[in-house]
Amino acid sequence: MAKEIRLPQLGQTMEEGTVVKCLVKEGDEVKNGDIIFEIETDKATLEMESPDEGFVKNILVSIDQTIPVGEPLLVLGQKDETVPQSFIDSLSSSKVVSKKIQPGQISEMGVIPIEITIGNTSDTITGRDLKDALSGNSLSQATVSPDQVKLGQRFPVNRLQKLTAQRMLKSKREIPCFYLTVKTDVTGLVKLRDRLNNNGDIKYSYNDFIVKAIATGIEKFPIMSGQIEGDMIKVQESINVGVAVSVPAGLVVPVIKDVNNKDLRQISSDSKVLIDKARNNKLALTDLEGACITISNLGAFGIDNFIPIVVPGQCSILGVGKINNICVPDNGSMVIRKQMHITLSVDHKVVNGAYAAQFMDFVHKLLEDSSNFDIDK
Repeated sequence: MAKEIRLPQLGQTMEEGTVVKCLVKEGDEVKNGDIIFEIETDKATLEMESPDEGFVKNILVSIDQTIPVGEPLLVLGQKDETVPQSFIDSLSSSKVVSKKIQPGQISEMGVIPIEITIGNTSDTITGRDLKDALSGNSLSQATVSPDQVKLGQRFPVNRLQKLTAQRMLKSKREIPCFYLTVKTDVTGLVKLRDRLNNNGDIKYSYNDFIVKAIATGIEKFPIMSGQIEGDMIKVQESINVGVAVSVPAGLVVPVIKDVNNKDLRQISSDSKVLIDKARNNKLALTDLEGACITISNLGAFGIDNFIPIVVPGQCSILGVGKINNICVPDNGSMVIRKQMHITLSVDHKVVNGAYAAQFMDFVHKLLEDSSNFDIDK
């Protein structure tokens, strides 16, 4: 008997999804658990598994269509079953929302969009799209590596870049920020990390220590995890820390959960798993949800300090620079110390300057005292 497969809710906040890729075609046999679509949500592109088995009789959606949760995607049936057209029509009549530029808006190409409707599907193209199609210069939506870009080249913005741009624009428009920067002496922390990495079976990153310090700080200053909800500030129930990871398609922020209840070893393990999943495009939506603060570390790229943009839905983000050797006076002589700049961007709607400064000072002092992280004590 024919049965429709509908778009499931792949995350707690998901209301709709965009069909990025269809991995089956009509006539294919599908088993329970097979990957049948790649669906883009407002957070990530995810693989959708089939909740049933059968043979694909009809695919009801097309690539780049955005549909609400619960709308039908395809029809499964027995191998030799003939599905009545009336059944297909009843499903196809469901309203499908496509990604369109609204009237009065200008596309990213700077030209007025043209809406084209074919059958039950709808899409938006621009004059530049038409020109490229006619001239044979249309470019693929596949990710373009920055290393491949040449002067004068034009290449498409991928979906992750578009999503990042939308969220960062939302942040700049809606989140009034202030910024706090402090120089942190991490000489002891560098020595501790070297010792742990040389003598143990786990290789710790500097981010592991920073994540732990941030979580400890939020335990003491819980409003740093807050968000405005109407006339109230809601403080998070658990301390989940996002870590910005650069991937070929752009930037993702997987989230280490319940950090305050984990030791440095578990934080390091969780972080490595999430980074590996991010770089292999294996993150689940649950890996990207729930952060109350994010860490963005550009030290490996030689950046001394920078001001990061707060992720919408979070109160703050910490920007971490590289560790520099500096000379400081010590009892009439000069010694070399390890110093790192950290900058906190804070939503002023949630937290005032004095409270955030106390939080920042607390985290700064935790990082300067390596005994706070010595697992061999």
